[in-house]
Amino acid sequence: MWDTLIVTPLTNVLLWIYQIFGGNFGLAIILFTLLIRLVTHPLTAQQIKSSQAMQEMQKSKKWQDMQKKHKGDKEKLAQEQMKLYKELGVSPFGSCLPTFIQIPIIFGLYQSITLALAASPLQLLTLTRSVYSILDATALLPLNSRFLWMNLGQPERIFLPFLGDFGLPLLAIIVALTTYLQSKLTMPPPANPGDQSAMMGKMMVIYMPFLLGYFALTFASGLSIYFIASNLAGILQYALMGKVDWRNLLPASMKGVVKSK
Repeated sequence: MWDTLIVTPLTNVLLWIYQIFGGNFGLAIILFTLLIRLVTHPLTAQQIKSSQAMQEMQKSKKWQDMQKKHKGDKEKLAQEQMKLYKELGVSPFGSCLPTFIQIPIIFGLYQSITLALAASPLQLLTLTRSVYSILDATALLPLNSRFLWMNLGQPERIFLPFLGDFGLPLLAIIVALTTYLQSKLTMPPPANPGDQSAMMGKMMVIYMPFLLGYFALTFASGLSIYFIASNLAGILQYALMGKVDWRNLLPASMKGVVKSK
C-alpha cells in the first residue's frame, strides 16, 4: 500500500520531470520540490490563518482569565480551552497539518531517490517494473546520478587537501542553516512567551536543524537537495505573502532598537 500510494507515484513524477528536463536528476528534485510547495500552498495558507487565529485567541481577555482561574487544574483548563477552540472555530492542530503531510513525502522521496538511482541489477529490475507505461523506461534507465560535484545516491562529502581523510559535509551544513533560517523567519511570535507552546516552538527551532542535518549527513544527497530547495522555497513563499519577519534574525537586544526606528 505504501509503495502503491506514495513511493511509486513519487518515483514516476521524478522520472517524468527528469525526462522533460534533459536527464538532470538534481534539477528534477528541485522542480519536484517546487511542485510540492505549489500543491500544498492552500494548506500553508490555512496554516498561517490558523496560527494567526490562535495568537489572537491567546491574547484575548477570556483566554487569559481562563489561564488564571484554572491554573492549578490542568484537566479543567484543557476542557475549557477545547470549548473555546470550538466556540471560536479555531483548530489547535490546524497549524501542524502541512508538517504532517510533509513527513510521508520526505520518507517517500528518500525511497523514490534510492529506487530511481538503482544501484544494483535487482534494484534496476524493481525500478523497471515500477515505471508507468506512459514513460519509456528503456530510454530513461539507468539514470544519471551526477549533479554538480555530487552522486545523488550517496551521502555528500567534499574532500579537501588540508582536511586529509575528513570529508566536509557541506550539504548537511547548508541543510541545517536553511532549516534554522526558515524556522526563525516564518515562525510567528508567541502570544505568551512563557507558556508551554512557546517553549516547544523555541525547542523546534533548535531541534529541527540538527535532525534534518543528521538526515542529510546520513542519507542520499538527493534528499539534501530536497531539504535545501524546500527551505528556500518556503522562505520565498512566506515572503511573497508578507509573513516573513527579518528582525527575527537579530539578537533580542537589537529588535527593540530596530522596531523603534
